[in-house]
Amino acid sequence: MIVDVKKYLFIGAEKDLEHFFRHAQEQGFIEFRAVSAKKAVELPDSAQRLIAAMKILRKQPVKEAYEGPYDHANATKVASRIIDLYTQIGELHEEKRLLTAEIARVGVFGDFSLETIDAIEREGKRKVQFFCMKTAKSHKTNFSEEVLYIGTEYDLDYFIAINKESTEYPDMIEMRIDRPLGELQKRLAYVIDHTHDLEVELKGDAGYIQYLNEALIEELNQHNLNFARREVSFPLDNALFAIEAWIPETKIVAVYGMMDGMLIHCEQIAIDPFDVIPTYLENNEVGRLGEDLVNIYDTPSHKDKDPSIWVLCSFSLFFAMIIGDAGYGFLFLAAAIYLSYKFPTLKGQGKRMLKLFTLLSASCIVWGVITSSYFGIELSAKNPLKKVSVIEYLVAKKVDYHLKMKDDVYDEFLKNNPEAPGAKTGKEFVQSGAVSQFNNNILLDIALIIGILHVSLGLLRYFFRSWAAIGWVFFLIGSYLFFPSVLNATSMVNFLGIMSKTLATQVGIQLIYFGIGSALVLALIQKKWMGFLELMNLIQVFADVLSYLRLYALALAGAMMATTFNGIGEILGLFVGIVAMFIGHVVNISLSLMGGVIHGLRLNFLEWYHYCFEGGGRLFKPLKRLKSK
Repeated sequence: MIVDVKKYLFIGAEKDLEHFFRHAQEQGFIEFRAVSAKKAVELPDSAQRLIAAMKILRKQPVKEAYEGPYDHANATKVASRIIDLYTQIGELHEEKRLLTAEIARVGVFGDFSLETIDAIEREGKRKVQFFCMKTAKSHKTNFSEEVLYIGTEYDLDYFIAINKESTEYPDMIEMRIDRPLGELQKRLAYVIDHTHDLEVELKGDAGYIQYLNEALIEELNQHNLNFARREVSFPLDNALFAIEAWIPETKIVAVYGMMDGMLIHCEQIAIDPFDVIPTYLENNEVGRLGEDLVNIYDTPSHKDKDPSIWVLCSFSLFFAMIIGDAGYGFLFLAAAIYLSYKFPTLKGQGKRMLKLFTLLSASCIVWGVITSSYFGIELSAKNPLKKVSVIEYLVAKKVDYHLKMKDDVYDEFLKNNPEAPGAKTGKEFVQSGAVSQFNNNILLDIALIIGILHVSLGLLRYFFRSWAAIGWVFFLIGSYLFFPSVLNATSMVNFLGIMSKTLATQVGIQLIYFGIGSALVLALIQKKWMGFLELMNLIQVFADVLSYLRLYALALAGAMMATTFNGIGEILGLFVGIVAMFIGHVVNISLSLMGGVIHGLRLNFLEWYHYCFEGGGRLFKPLKRLKSK
């Protein structure tokens, strides 16, 4: 739930300042109001070096954690050494690259001594020059006798020219050689060996990650404490200190208890119009799972109702409907059980993510059982798993309805299933396996019903903010009852005997007119002449509900892919077929997971939030002591 946050002023003796802030950091439920928080405050250099060192070590092979005594000063020295090692390795890699390129450039001239070249130039009164030239042009050029051909590399010919003075030749590029091949090769060998030694040393430091993490937490705690204390003012010649803070309503009693024994007074003060009131979310274990999902998109406003549980429940349903397969759900559950066994010490958000994954796995299993879907396998009509399928029950009811009505759907059904007349009831038709065509219609109907319910709940949650919401709920119900007659379709309301088609059509059209009219009237009463703009929501509400058809479409796509891969596996034979089915289902699971997460959240964050979420809030960020995991 979202707890109201109050603004308080603390005034106390300067001698209790340090003690007060230390206690506040330990308790972790006071956000000190930072007037200068608009300016970004950089972390101290020591903290930045610790972070940089930890990033370097995370790229190294995992090593057993260092278990020596903790010393903050030593941790900072270790971080500096790691950064220096990493910098040296980077410089050596760059030098290796340059040396390799230089060897490739001058290697054709072989190993020689620059001192010998200098002696030839000094004693022979000659100038030795090195040249290269495109091979295609070299073959068409006549060179004088002082130009000596050395060799060819790739598409270049290399030459040495010995003249009395420096000479230029057309189409030839003079090369400068500062170090001969032998010297370059020796330096390269040293660079490679030295790089290896430093990399071994760096890998040996991989066990210091947790050690450095403790030092970083200590640095961050001190930094946060210093940052909070910046906003303290000191009236009466530093005899007193004063600071404003945000405190959740549920923590006010604890604040007074924390100040016991200190010469500090606090009292609630008025919130200024320009203050950005933080949003404090306080949820239990299940609510925290939904809170994590909510924070993916936006932070609720402090005026919002907490949508955490709503988003968690609807996301679990949407995800399960999109995956649409109990077999996949069992695979997910097995993975969740393995992860919980593999990482028994998970805490915080990691543990909550595992719980969410487990919940989603269970949701997939339940929905898969309801729809009788297992790895895309077509179960026989008499399979026991079919007996627990709600969809199969609804299909039987739908067939019973058409048998009774003898309508055009019945005629079309008999035409496509000539073996069907032997069956007398919907249950017998289901057992004969001749009614699979009705499954998709029912799933489509369910997707629409869920869309209407979800949007209606969003409208009614904030009814007090927009009275017209009640009218749009009537409009949606009326649309569901009326439009099947326009499309010559049979809805669940009809074949379950809740309402006949004729009555549903009559009631539906009346609810449509009543819903639009009441939405307009209520909007005019609440918003005066601006209420006429409410009519623009007509298309918006209708389109938002139709958007929930993606639940049916994505589930159908996944089921068809699973069935297709199963069919391919049967054609290819035992061994190759199993491999093909495995690869196919892996691809299908990957696509289904992406669709389940993206569209499952999208229906909450766009379609549903549109009616019951203000957003744009700022999370409550108290001064609290960070702890190592």
